[in-house]
Amino acid sequence: MYNTSVNHYLRDHIRTVQDWPAPGVAFRDITPLLQDAKVFRVLIDAFVHRYMDPALRPDVVAGLDARGFIIGSVIAYELGVGFVPIRKRGKLPFTTVEETYELEYGSATVEVHVDAVKAGDRVLLIDDLIATGGTMMAGKKLLEKLGAVVMEGAAIVDLPELGGSAKLHSSGLPLFTLIDFEGH
Repeated sequence: MYNTSVNHYLRDHIRTVQDWPAPGVAFRDITPLLQDAKVFRVLIDAFVHRYMDPALRPDVVAGLDARGFIIGSVIAYELGVGFVPIRKRGKLPFTTVEETYELEYGSATVEVHVDAVKAGDRVLLIDDLIATGGTMMAGKKLLEKLGAVVMEGAAIVDLPELGGSAKLHSSGLPLFTLIDFEGH
């Protein structure tokens, strides 16, 4: 977790939408964090300040489709490193490697270009939210197939009750999140 006042400030700008996308789900909407320039700056700075530390500085930032693109590309820009999009299947034009993972009802596949990272690259893997951990785990496996080292997974929000962060921790992936929300 990060500075408590920053956490509370950001938490106050996350909207909860009840019963979306399905009844009983409390969806944590990050779009208000992006709409206000000051709030967006605080959000990005919280990540950038962490990853400016030489011990945590990545060689590249990889963002998960699609909200991981929004924050990941800005963080990469601020750190002066490259950005790699990890996309849903069929969205990348060049040769890819893919990883399929299970969803609550079915499965999904994500892809990355074969030349997105080099062997030994230290990669920060970022998304907006960790729920069941499936997407981030698939991204980690993809990057490792290419020989990269995923040094940390990061997200704005963790939903610990859904078990994703515990699953990712048990896989050996260090995690950094700014806000925990109980419930789904």
